[in-house]
Amino acid sequence: MAESKCGVIAVVGRPNVGKSTLMNGMIGEHLSITSSKPQTTRHRVLGVMTETIKDVPTQFIFVDTPGFQTKHSNALNKTMNRAVLTALADVNVILWVIEQGKLTPADMKVLELCPKGVPLVAVVNKVDLLEKKAEMLPFLQKVSGQRNFDAIVPLSAQAIKNLDALKEAVSALLPEQPFFYDEDTLTDRPEKFLAAERIREKLFRLVGDELPYTCTVVIDKFETQEGRRVIYASILVDRSSHKAMIIGKGGEKLKRIGSEARQDMERLFGGSVHLETWVKVRSGWADNASLLQSLGYE
Repeated sequence: MAESKCGVIAVVGRPNVGKSTLMNGMIGEHLSITSSKPQTTRHRVLGVMTETIKDVPTQFIFVDTPGFQTKHSNALNKTMNRAVLTALADVNVILWVIEQGKLTPADMKVLELCPKGVPLVAVVNKVDLLEKKAEMLPFLQKVSGQRNFDAIVPLSAQAIKNLDALKEAVSALLPEQPFFYDEDTLTDRPEKFLAAERIREKLFRLVGDELPYTCTVVIDKFETQEGRRVIYASILVDRSSHKAMIIGKGGEKLKRIGSEARQDMERLFGGSVHLETWVKVRSGWADNASLLQSLGYE
């Protein structure tokens, strides 16, 4: 019997198929931010889960990626697509995530990017939304005809349904080798990054449909004072009109964004947080490659 298994698993798919929700469900922590809007994820986010699968200690290193898309070609979207390709370059297993009942050209484009020779699992998500269960088998048969998959796993990441079956399928494909990280490691991302992501998640959830795509978040100050994390953050927007919309009447919208983000940070970090947020206009930030790099986009 193997002493231990360990490997890197890329989670890929078109926008809004539930990749981040899937990774969060697998590791049991709200690490990667989520919303109902496509392309909430902009960075590669690594999540680590260590547990025993069929009596074998196993470390899963999931890499959540932005949704690969071809509609827009500004510097930000090019950077996000590059993050997907980078994640596929050196992994042990690929999870190709699609939505039950939908097999779109965008799904097939992502599948074409998955290199041959790397174990590949088709994850059919959102099966809890299927009204007619009899439709599932024909769809799974259609999926199986697209590629020689190592496994096809229908599940619901949101409802945490059938995730154990995916863990077992992936574990069977991982190499026998020592763990890469300590058993209690959750991610390789620093708290400063996680703080910025919590604020950005609230922007996606609390403001209009288009506005979040014109915003990003910069942490200006992050330090610990007497056991309390003190965080100053700037929300960068493209236009003055966007600034007004985020601040809201009497500053109420910005207060709510800050309050909900702070509560999430305190749960994630396990301690008290003092958060202050500002909104600043930085026109053209999403199409400025050098600025994107300085903001932490890979």
